[in-house]
Amino acid sequence: MAEYLASIFGTEKDKVNCSFYFKIGACRHGDRCSRIHNKPTFSQTIVLINIYQNPQNSAQTADGSHLAGISEVEVQQHYDDFFEDVFVDVEEKYGEIEEMNVCDNLGDHLVGNVYVKFRKEEDAEKAVADLNNRWFNGRPIYAELSPVTDFREACCRQYEMGECTRGGFCNFMHLKPISRDLRRELYGRKQHRGGGGRSRSPRRTSKGHDRERRGRSRSRDRSDRTDRKRSRSREREGRSGRF
Repeated sequence: MAEYLASIFGTEKDKVNCSFYFKIGACRHGDRCSRIHNKPTFSQTIVLINIYQNPQNSAQTADGSHLAGISEVEVQQHYDDFFEDVFVDVEEKYGEIEEMNVCDNLGDHLVGNVYVKFRKEEDAEKAVADLNNRWFNGRPIYAELSPVTDFREACCRQYEMGECTRGGFCNFMHLKPISRDLRRELYGRKQHRGGGGRSRSPRRTSKGHDRERRGRSRSRDRSDRTDRKRSRSREREGRSGRF
């Protein structure tokens, strides 16, 4: 019996525990859900609840006039600025990020949720403790540990293929993509960390240190570029808030 219960835990067959909360760390029923939301006591992943405000969704009107004057390029730039600010700040303060995703859903339980998966569980715990005492864009941050570790299970596959018929109110994650250049810049930094660290040869270790120094130099250059981007973005009115 115990083996059977373990095998169905977090699935639709489980009549006790909420399968949606287990998969995506959120449930449209919230505290009214008839099944248990097992909140993790440790996890690599945290969720910042409703923190991203999409300008296309913030003041919607029935006739679509809220989109007047907002181009797709501006919306993407607004999102990239937000993503970069959060990613860089969180990684610098709390630890290495493996993956960060932002929900583009419209349902109250998912809209604007930002999921950050750290390399280490202790970094996630530290981030939650600190972020709950901070503000973003004039609003308090609500952060908690999330059970989500595999975003492939949490994402809507139909949305990824452009075939989701439920739109923004789908109960699975619709993840908003960042630009290719920003992805390359943020995640490409990991390739420069610890270069040559696996080698036991003194000669190779020396080369590894050279590569590491060059990597740090490139990281400083990239940091300078990021600072310049932030300086420019602060001059734009209507952009996303800052930590």
